[in-house]
Amino acid sequence: MASGEDEPRSCMVCGDRATGYHFHALTCEGCKGFFRRTVSKNTGLTCPFAGSCKVNKAQRRHCPACRLQKCLDAGMKKEMILSAEALAQRRAKQAQRRAQWAPVQLSKGQQELVQTLLGAHARHVGTMFDQFVQFRPPAHLFMHHQRLPIPVPPLPLLEHFAEVNTFMVQQVIKFTKDLPLFRSLPMEDQISLLKGAAVEICHIALNTTFCLQTRNFLCGPLRYTLEDGVHGEARGLASPTVGFQEEFLELLFRFHATLRRFQLQEPEYVLMAAMALFSPVPCLTDRPGVTQKEEIDRLQEMMALTLQSYIKGQPPRHRDRFLYAKLLGLLAELRSINNAYGYQIQHIQGLSAMMPLLQEICS
Repeated sequence: MASGEDEPRSCMVCGDRATGYHFHALTCEGCKGFFRRTVSKNTGLTCPFAGSCKVNKAQRRHCPACRLQKCLDAGMKKEMILSAEALAQRRAKQAQRRAQWAPVQLSKGQQELVQTLLGAHARHVGTMFDQFVQFRPPAHLFMHHQRLPIPVPPLPLLEHFAEVNTFMVQQVIKFTKDLPLFRSLPMEDQISLLKGAAVEICHIALNTTFCLQTRNFLCGPLRYTLEDGVHGEARGLASPTVGFQEEFLELLFRFHATLRRFQLQEPEYVLMAAMALFSPVPCLTDRPGVTQKEEIDRLQEMMALTLQSYIKGQPPRHRDRFLYAKLLGLLAELRSINNAYGYQIQHIQGLSAMMPLLQEICS
């Protein structure tokens, strides 16, 4: 048998089913509305039977005066009734909040844009991490101490790193060349945008392999750690000073951990990559900036609005409603990491000579 706590609660005025506390008393919707209307009208009510009328669900409309008195006796407070203006403002705010959380449908053009990006990503970027094993990785990179059969000797860690990074940039270039909007730009603008964004797009894609629990990058059967980047050739192969600065790698790994916690979907990743692509870097002294800046700004705005609409169109997830703004902040942080990365490869012994493509990208 159900307990009393599970039974429907009754209105303290008429005994109907109560819907909650209204104006400081547990009442039904009918008595709530009656109390608000009656007090707002401020009309004098009198009972023809000296206030002795019975007020219940069936007879509550027979005598407004007795019903109002019973509302007051039940504890309903006149001062809690909002004015018409205040009520309208509250309802407007409620409607605004509902609109903010209401799903947003992508336009046909935005849907086509997302599909184009996803297609190019699947063809050139989505599976590239499983191919890292082809670049003769050192034995310690294999997870669970298992090695795949490789007919040639493994490369030193730094050389493997150089080949993997060159391969990633090549795949990113193929990804961008598969986008009609990018190909429509003048060649000099394509080159300028790729120089600014290739490494950033690599890291956005690489984030899908980052494991929050171990802080490792899991690429097929290979596992890359922060220590691999710091020590470089320190594993008995060459000078222990060869490698990335630990401060830089900590910054990079912190970026990946922050982005990974948002649990982005694949369309959000590719739209974030597209925003990075159509974001021209400031003009440098040794090379020209873009020539079609207004068109590139328009394309970036298109990517940004599509990403914002896509996020709004998803059902509520555990992440907060400021996701879009936080992704913009991470894109700005990624540009700073990109600049620091260029400095790092210029100062790691022999690294820039091993990957002339990245040397050109970062020059």
